[in-house]
Amino acid sequence: MGPTDQLTPILKKLRLSGVLESLELRLRQAAEDDLSHGEFLYRLLNDEAERREAKQVQQRLRRASFDQPKSLEEFEFAFNPKIPKSRIIDLATCGFIEKKTSVILIGPAGVGKSHLAQALGNRACRAGYDVCYSRASDIFEQLRAARADESYDRRLSRFVSADLLIIDDLGLRPLKTHEPDDLYEIISRRYERGATVITSNRALEEWYPLFGDPLLASAAMDRLLHYSEVLTLEGESYRNPRVRRSAREEKLAGG
Repeated sequence: MGPTDQLTPILKKLRLSGVLESLELRLRQAAEDDLSHGEFLYRLLNDEAERREAKQVQQRLRRASFDQPKSLEEFEFAFNPKIPKSRIIDLATCGFIEKKTSVILIGPAGVGKSHLAQALGNRACRAGYDVCYSRASDIFEQLRAARADESYDRRLSRFVSADLLIIDDLGLRPLKTHEPDDLYEIISRRYERGATVITSNRALEEWYPLFGDPLLASAAMDRLLHYSEVLTLEGESYRNPRVRRSAREEKLAGG
């Protein structure tokens, strides 16, 4: 029985079985490079730390439930030059999450609101934050179903407790029945407790009528806007192939 065989049950007992993945490689490196015991142990344990961090990042990304994996590196800022790139990059540092503030992305369809929101969420997951992404319609559907099976509080807690909640496409249609109350509950419970990113095709003044009640709207919007950054994104729809082709041809001609 070799040293590795003897180590295996001990490492499993200590929940360090991942060390076995790089143990042979590090032993060979230690012999070839004449590493000190301390340096060998540091490299071996650092491998395990990196493996665990990578696993945790993947778990956070899965838990966030993004529609698609999006990143800022993929976003074509040049397509719509009016989009405030520097402000987006600042947000990507995740400082707004630490401050528990809101970011509101407003603009017409196709300018990249959802892409940017999910890209910020991606950065947040990699920075160690718990993120929850959902389309507004899906949130209301889940809470409506939760009322029926008496799991409302548990379902609501997922939207309230995340370090960063991303609500995509708010206001595509008027809110109905309990939906204004649900939105108010989410906003009020997250106020000063968690960061929120919301995307919408509607201008801010159009959000108030969504609640159906002026007092409810005022209370919700007052909390939402108290600590917030509102970015209005302007430009053409990236989904329009004619406009996209024209922009690329212009770029090539200028290059």
